[in-house]
Amino acid sequence: MSDARSFWVAGQAAVGERTFEVRHPYDGRLVASVSVPTPAQVDAAVSAARAVADEAAAMPAYARAEALHHVANRLAERSEEIARLITAENGKPVKWARGEVTRAISTFRWAAEEARRWSGDLQRLDTDPAAVGRIALTRRFPRGPVLAIAPFNFPLNLVAHKVAPAIAVGAPVIIKPAPKTPLSALVLGELLAETALPAGMWSVLPLPNEETAALVTDPRLPVVSFTGSGPVGWAIQKTVPHKHVTLELGGNAAAVVCPDWSSEADLDVAAGRIATFATYQAGQSCISVQRVIADRSIAGALAARVAAAVAAQRTGDPWDDSTDVGPLIDEAAAIRVQSWVDEAVAAGARVLTGGTRDGATVAPTVLVDVPADAKVSCEEVFGPVLVIEAVDGVDAAFARVNDSRYGLQAGVFTRDLQIAFRAHRELEVGGVVIGDVPSYRADQMPYGGVKESGVGREGVRYAMEDYTYERVLVLTGLPL
Repeated sequence: MSDARSFWVAGQAAVGERTFEVRHPYDGRLVASVSVPTPAQVDAAVSAARAVADEAAAMPAYARAEALHHVANRLAERSEEIARLITAENGKPVKWARGEVTRAISTFRWAAEEARRWSGDLQRLDTDPAAVGRIALTRRFPRGPVLAIAPFNFPLNLVAHKVAPAIAVGAPVIIKPAPKTPLSALVLGELLAETALPAGMWSVLPLPNEETAALVTDPRLPVVSFTGSGPVGWAIQKTVPHKHVTLELGGNAAAVVCPDWSSEADLDVAAGRIATFATYQAGQSCISVQRVIADRSIAGALAARVAAAVAAQRTGDPWDDSTDVGPLIDEAAAIRVQSWVDEAVAAGARVLTGGTRDGATVAPTVLVDVPADAKVSCEEVFGPVLVIEAVDGVDAAFARVNDSRYGLQAGVFTRDLQIAFRAHRELEVGGVVIGDVPSYRADQMPYGGVKESGVGREGVRYAMEDYTYERVLVLTGLPL
C-alpha cells in the first residue's frame, strides 16, 4: 500500500484498503498503482463538501480567483512533467499531451478571470407605474456540491473544465476521474492542496465505474457533470431526474467541403486539417473528424489528398516527439474499431489507406463508398477512422450532417458568407466552425451538443451558469 498513489478526501491525502493498476496503453507496462477510497472515505468526502457549501459560496471573489491562478501557474511550472504523465496513463503522443496541459492552464486562467467578473445584473423595474422606485439585482448562487465524472481521453483538461468553474462560483466539487487515467486528476489534487481553499471544497476519488452509483444518487450532491459514453450518461439522467445533470456524450462530427473551396491550395489545406484532426488523440476525441461530406465536383481530388495526408500520419511510440498517432486506450478498444472497419468493408466500403491494427494501435484509416447504416458512419467510432462521401450541393451536404443521432459540432469549409450563415441556422449541432474542421475548441467558448450528444454546456462561464441558479433581489422605494 505504501507504494500506491494516494487520493484526496476533503483536501487531505489518503489511502484506502485496496489498489488498482494503471498501465501504459502502448506497451502495457505498469505506470502506477492507485489506492481506492473505502465507502467510509467516500462518505467523508461528500459530508465535507456538504458541510463547507455555505462557506465556499460566501468566499470573496479574490480568494477564488487567487486559488485558480495558483493552479494555472503551477501547471505551467510543471507542464512537461504533467504532459509526460498524461502520455503515460493515456497513451496520446507527448506533443498532444503538451497541448492538453497548455489548454488546462488556459482553462484555470479563464476561470480566475470569470470569478472576478461574476457580479450579476441590475434591472430597472419602473417600466410600469406600479413599480416606480423599484430595481432588481439578479445574482447567481451555487446549486450545491458538484459531482464531476471525467473521461479518459483528456484526463487533465476535461477535469479542469469541471473543477475550475466549480471553484470560480464557490461550489464544492467531488472529482471522479476515469479509472484508466486517474493520475492527472491526482496531480491536480496536489496543486489544489497548495491553495487556501477551505477543507472539504474538493476531493479526488479514483473509484471503479461500477462503484459510482452511490455518488450519483447521493442527495448531498445536487449537480452531476458527466462526460463519457451515451448509454451511461442517459442512465444517470434517468436515475436522478430531480438533479441538475449536464451531459457531454460525444458524436460523429462532420466536415463539409463546399464547392467554392476548390482551388489546389484550398484542397490541400482542407486535406491537411482533416487528416490531422481525424487521427489526433488516435481519434479519441468527441469532435474528431469522422465524416467528410464533399461536393461531388471536388470529392475525388479531395479524397486523394486526404488519403495521402492520413497515410503520412506517423504512428508509433507516443514518447517520440515525431509520433502523430498513438495507441487507443486499450487493445479492446482497438479490436472494436477494427471490427467496425471490417464490417464496413464487408458491406462494400473501400479502404484508401489503413484498415489494419497492431495491438492497441489502429492504422489511420480512410474509407469511401461506405453504406449510410454502417457503424463507422452513423455511430461514434472513437478511433482514427474517417469516412468520405460525395454529395450534390450544399442542401444535400447539410442534410447528411443532420442525418445523425448526434449533434456536437460541424466544420464547413467555405468562404461564402451566405453558406456560413445558413450553416449556423440549419445545422443541428452545438457549434459550427467555418473554414476549418469541427475539432476546433477554445476553452472559453460554449461547448456541448444537441440530440444524443448531450445537454448543458461547458466552456468556463457557461459551466459556471450550469452550476448555479438565479436569485433576484428587489429593492423598493429608491430614487431612480
